[in-house]
Amino acid sequence: MKKNVFFITVILALLNNFSAFSQGIKTDDINNLVVSEKLIIYGSDTCHYCLETKIFLKKNNIEFQYYDIDLNLAKQKEMIAKLKAANISLSNLTLPVVDKVGSIFINNEKFEEFLNKLLEKS
Repeated sequence: MKKNVFFITVILALLNNFSAFSQGIKTDDINNLVVSEKLIIYGSDTCHYCLETKIFLKKNNIEFQYYDIDLNLAKQKEMIAKLKAANISLSNLTLPVVDKVGSIFINNEKFEEFLNKLLEKS
């Protein structure tokens, strides 16, 4: 119980510190931060892994929402908040960052294995 209270307190603090969370992001399920059925990809159009990820998802008919964090600073803040909440270090951050129904992960392995994670059922 104490763990849950601590977790909720941390989440609420994050929500107060990042205005991106107040811009259309649902917080119905506080444990997942975001309720989204669609795969969310945070990337950059200057990142070849990001571009290849978009091509891969389109070829496999997987619906996704892509945000270019170079152009959309609100989504960049949202991505950073999700990474922090998932305890993913920002020091060696690689793109793309994926939010798969509340599960956050990055391309920190072989790229083919990363892509295969996108195909797995949640």
